[in-house]
Amino acid sequence: MVERCKACGFCVEFCPTKVLALSSAFNSKGYHPPHVVAPEKCSGCDLCGMYCPDFAIYGQRVPEPKKVAEPARVEARHES
Repeated sequence: MVERCKACGFCVEFCPTKVLALSSAFNSKGYHPPHVVAPEKCSGCDLCGMYCPDFAIYGQRVPEPKKVAEPARVEARHES
């Protein structure tokens, strides 16, 4: 998908949570494609994909890994 990008910046501009920025790297056409700078902020709304005139990007929220619950700590109190 990076090779389809012509660095118009619509995806960066219209992202409501400011997840994207234009990269300093070049694609094969000489354009700066976007890259994700804050993945935890992505809402998965896909506005980036809707505004992209070249269908070079799409938004999809990546689920965070499930946290394993720690066992409850029990403190024993001894009364004298």
